[in-house]
Amino acid sequence: MSKIEIACFNSESAVIAFENGADRIELCDGLSEGGTTPDFETMKKLREKINIPIFVMIRPRGGDFTYSDSEFEQMKNDLIQLKSLHADGFVFGILDENDEVNIEQNKALVKLAAPLPCTFHRAFDRAASLEESLEKVIECGFSTILTSGQKTNVSEGKENLKKLVALSGGRIEILVGGGLRASNIEEIRAVTNAAYFHSSAITDGGAFANADEVAALKGR
Repeated sequence: MSKIEIACFNSESAVIAFENGADRIELCDGLSEGGTTPDFETMKKLREKINIPIFVMIRPRGGDFTYSDSEFEQMKNDLIQLKSLHADGFVFGILDENDEVNIEQNKALVKLAAPLPCTFHRAFDRAASLEESLEKVIECGFSTILTSGQKTNVSEGKENLKKLVALSGGRIEILVGGGLRASNIEEIRAVTNAAYFHSSAITDGGAFANADEVAALKGR
């Protein structure tokens, strides 16, 4: 049975995911922007309701993944605050002006998060080179990369995902996400040999995870 992380944009979705077998929550705000840093109060209240790991998005705004000095300071401050609220890990990704992995800034955040694990999010799918970017993310100290294989979705990126799983050699977890649904997870798993999968489990274009979809993703 695969492990499943559900991206949740509100506490209601996180509770639905928890109750239907999710292994981990990625907690965000900003659904229309693809995920931004959630409200601290949301994290505080959710921590009291569920006991599976909550990885929290650190992203000050939508758009690109190159940040100003003030935005980077905000990311550091947000991480420190959310760490104090008992987050189990963090999700972020910083690129430079050339869409290369920003080693210096990512390393700084990973160090600040320690000993908690960090996921490099789908900024990876905008990064310049598959293999070079993989090595840079590993160098930064991340435990996981969330990716659709540098394609629009996991179906288009499945061959690249297979390559990433092989190249990672167990040095980092390849978290497969981007257009992943219960309807395609078996095919994607068979092709990629990945062990961890990521979905919002939103099936109706709304804002909430679908309980049946979460359970189906988990194979219940």
